[in-house]
Amino acid sequence: MLMTDLLKAEEIKKALEVFAGETFDPKKFFEIVGMKAMTAEDVKKVFQVLDVDGSGFIEEEELKFVLKRFSQEGRDLTDSETSAFLKAADKDGDGKIGIDEFEVLVHE
Repeated sequence: MLMTDLLKAEEIKKALEVFAGETFDPKKFFEIVGMKAMTAEDVKKVFQVLDVDGSGFIEEEELKFVLKRFSQEGRDLTDSETSAFLKAADKDGDGKIGIDEFEVLVHE
């Protein structure tokens, strides 16, 4: 499944442009691409696209390349952006983001 099967390509492009030279903010990004308005089931589908290794979690290494999962034009996150993203979502402190944590981050 591709992100464009779940989200509008123009909204993805707009969000990537916003964060091309600005510090990445996952909550703002998810809002711009339209994920805040998605059902929990559709957010789960996005999660599955981001969970590259199919482990049921988004680990730090997967987070670094999260924007490229939305579009090949996406940039890599910096180490500090990756750490901040993980800290914002990882509520149980296990060093990875589960589906429930991801959904909370998207819908907060």
